Amino acid sequence: MTAPTVDRVRPGRVAGAFNSAVAWLARRGVSVYGSRELAVRGRTSGQWRTVPVNVLRVDGAEYLVAARGVTQWVRNMRVAGCGELRLGRTVEPFSATEVTDPAAKVAVLRAYLRKWAWEVGAFFPGLTADSSDGVLAAAAGRYPVFALTRTR
Repeated sequence: MTAPTVDRVRPGRVAGAFNSAVAWLARRGVSVYGSRELAVRGRTSGQWRTVPVNVLRVDGAEYLVAARGVTQWVRNMRVAGCGELRLGRTVEPFSATEVTDPAAKVAVLRAYLRKWAWEVGAFFPGLTADSSDGVLAAAAGRYPVFALTRTR
């Protein structure tokens, strides 16, 4: 089964409320299952833009996965190449490198689905953590992935 080819999936009302709650908690220093507030400079305004994200650790490396596809934070990250992960008063600057090789994304997507399918599974139609490498590689183009390097 193939997933629809969409540029971006908008969160529904419940998901939007959940995201707002997670962001509110992150600003107050409370992480929900590894969540952080991502801050990245807007590609045209230069102003900080924030969104709640799940930071994924795979084999000692950290990643951000855009479960909803090419969102505004993805477009901003592609231009800025860096950002901050925030949790309360803790600010962790990082540089980001987009992972573009579908085969290199497979392990990251599998780990992401294994950990957060309960939260983001609706954005991965037809995919699970148990999907074959080929199926995940074929879908990888719809889900931007960034490898993070802490800069401080």
